[in-house]
Amino acid sequence: MQPAKKRDRFRPVSSILVTQLTTPNNQAPYDKLVEKYGVKIDYRSFTEVQGVSSKDFRKQKVNLEEHSAVIFTSKSAVDHYFRVCEEMRFKVPAEMKYFCITEAIALYLQKHTTYRKRKVFFGARSLQDLKPHLIKHKKKEKFLLPCSNLGKQAYVSFLEENEFNFSESVMYLSVSCDLSELENVFYDILVFFSPISIDSLYENFPNFNQNFTRIAAYGETTAQAVLDRKLQLDIRVPDPKNPNLSSMVEAIDQYIKEVKDLQD
Repeated sequence: MQPAKKRDRFRPVSSILVTQLTTPNNQAPYDKLVEKYGVKIDYRSFTEVQGVSSKDFRKQKVNLEEHSAVIFTSKSAVDHYFRVCEEMRFKVPAEMKYFCITEAIALYLQKHTTYRKRKVFFGARSLQDLKPHLIKHKKKEKFLLPCSNLGKQAYVSFLEENEFNFSESVMYLSVSCDLSELENVFYDILVFFSPISIDSLYENFPNFNQNFTRIAAYGETTAQAVLDRKLQLDIRVPDPKNPNLSSMVEAIDQYIKEVKDLQD
């Protein structure tokens, strides 16, 4: 028998809102939940990306010409780096080196520049994977880290601690979307992937009352943002209590199973 308080949280799930847009490939795992449980899943980004103007970029006093390598942590960083370069009339040298957090981001470079394997380095999915490449080129290059207003503190800390020659530059902003069309729409589970998405929820709905809405959070900072708002965190990845969970879809699947077992 589950404790009464836990039983109150474990209610049937028929609708889920994923608070970011996603590609067909990334939707596929969620589609399996639809097939398996018949739940409705919608996708609505709670944030949007806006480019920093060339005027505001100049205020940062970052000289693009001084850098011989760029660290990319997202496709947005790629787009806005090349946008800023164009607006600043800076021709990116052919010998520029690029360090990307994933191979997908490395391949995305082809949208803006000729892909040369000897000039592009990438990891599997994390800073840990990219570290060996960065360390190898530490003494030869001056690195530029394009980022959003949220920053990339793990990268900045690593570069500072290892005494890299680098600059951090805010080239794009993550801001809240207008979610007014959701005012009278309710979901059993809200899935969050960033702290700013939590902020967007409250900017749009200052009087948000969780009631029996379950909240899922991906990443430690997102989970902490949920708890800081005094909300009940029902699903989290990674989960200290269940280290075998590796994805949000797996965590939601397990949660729905527990709910169904409780109802039987």
